Amino acid sequence: MTAEHDITGYEWKSAEPTDAHGVLVPAVLSILERLKSDEKRIFDLGCGNGAVAYELSKRGWHVTGIDPSKEGIAQAKQHYPTLDLHQGSAYDDLAVQYGTFPVVLSLEVVEHVYAPRDYAKTAYSLLQPGGVAIISTPYHGYWKNLALAVTGKMDAHFTALWDHGHIKFWSMKTLRQLLEEVGLKVERFERVGRIPALAKSMIAIARRP
Repeated sequence: MTAEHDITGYEWKSAEPTDAHGVLVPAVLSILERLKSDEKRIFDLGCGNGAVAYELSKRGWHVTGIDPSKEGIAQAKQHYPTLDLHQGSAYDDLAVQYGTFPVVLSLEVVEHVYAPRDYAKTAYSLLQPGGVAIISTPYHGYWKNLALAVTGKMDAHFTALWDHGHIKFWSMKTLRQLLEEVGLKVERFERVGRIPALAKSMIAIARRP
């Protein structure tokens, strides 16, 4: 694998929750509570530094997760040694390695992947029939995009100089299309952070039939 295509180098400087986690985790916990899953097993697709998996484990969830970042998994292993987190990729055959789950969680990942259809197929394969995928990504809509342009924040938002940063920018329409192409049924979207029109992120809740 050449350096240009090496996806293992995403940097994590600590195992602490990020600002995005502060917005997303309460929303995820609320979604999980409403699911009323009989099995408290969840696969964290893109678990990063393990901070979210740790929060879920404290609430009784058994979390299995992968992330391509060597540094992220090293941080997770050091600070959360009891968690079942491993280095891996959404391009791997994860269902063969880890089985299937009633819930797949993937926070702020899909905007980083070069082949989003492969990512979505993997999310689908990890779900049991009737299982639910909870997938977040930065929100984009007309008013937010306009606000970014007017305030001169487009460069910062598009992160062009961020190695392994955002390379895809999703709307509700395009994320729904991606997930439904692979067979998931999108039940709803939730927007989190700020007012809805300027939301930081959106969360798709999609079910495998």
